Amino acid sequence: MRVSLTDAIALLKRGEVVAIPTETVYGLAADASNDLALKKIYAVKQRPANNPLIVHIADIHQVMDYADEFPPLANKLAQAFWPGPLTLVLKSKPTVSIIVRANAPTVALRVPSHPLTLQLLTQSGLALAAPSANRYTQLSPTTAAHVESSLGENIPVLDGGACPVGIESTIVSVEGDDWQLLRHGMIAAAQIEAIAGKPALQQPLETPKAPGQHLLHYSPNTATLLFQDRTALLAYAKLHHNCAALLIGDALETPIFSDGFDITLSNQPEQVAEHLYEALHQLDQLQASVILIQLPPATAAWAAISDRLTRAGYREKS
Repeated sequence: MRVSLTDAIALLKRGEVVAIPTETVYGLAADASNDLALKKIYAVKQRPANNPLIVHIADIHQVMDYADEFPPLANKLAQAFWPGPLTLVLKSKPTVSIIVRANAPTVALRVPSHPLTLQLLTQSGLALAAPSANRYTQLSPTTAAHVESSLGENIPVLDGGACPVGIESTIVSVEGDDWQLLRHGMIAAAQIEAIAGKPALQQPLETPKAPGQHLLHYSPNTATLLFQDRTALLAYAKLHHNCAALLIGDALETPIFSDGFDITLSNQPEQVAEHLYEALHQLDQLQASVILIQLPPATAAWAAISDRLTRAGYREKS
């Protein structure tokens, strides 16, 4: 159900959930100060209550409304990357809802760069908790149509077009002068390190809770198989029927499947990120028996893409 900006604000102020666009993916938003509204997010998404939510704010000056401390390092990162696809995990004020932070001592904050959502945050005066607007562990939505496909047409959606970044934000925990990478995104670890002036902590004693850490995540309904290189994928495709395929890199001269069941994305990480979920949504609708996925190169530039695809194709060991 598509709604206007005015209607979205009214619904959110009444304690309802509304799917909103961000530059990363569409989020299922609710007033971060309204516990009943927050519970609706978890219910609609079928999301475990121990999985915290990211609070979206309009301005860096709102950080201290939620964080007990705003270390100089965190401030430097916010100044460098906000508005944008960076989430900061900071020590929380005790007044922040335990639902939004999943009973953790930290809170996750970011200022999104999508102009419509910034307008929504500014005009409403609300801070909005907004995890991806999809069923838990399923493919993230990058269009309003993806939201409706996952959550149903009765969910109000503020349509802001396709999301230009296309995958979820980088998540960084900051405590004092130290930082830790909790989730890869299109702001790379090297960019964080350049601002921080020091490398990330490696495997500290306790890792803060953050979204996107479940081993199975961002997953199509169709079964997936991951391949380290294209040669192995093509060999498998020749021996099996009713497959679909997602390739990364140069386009094939001849399609793998005569019925068009393959999609090739570019060899540029930013372009792949923008179109990744859209491609997987398209392949998922084909009702193939399996989606064959070519993993990108194992380099830092591709870390966020590799993370999403590895979680999408996760299988429990028997």
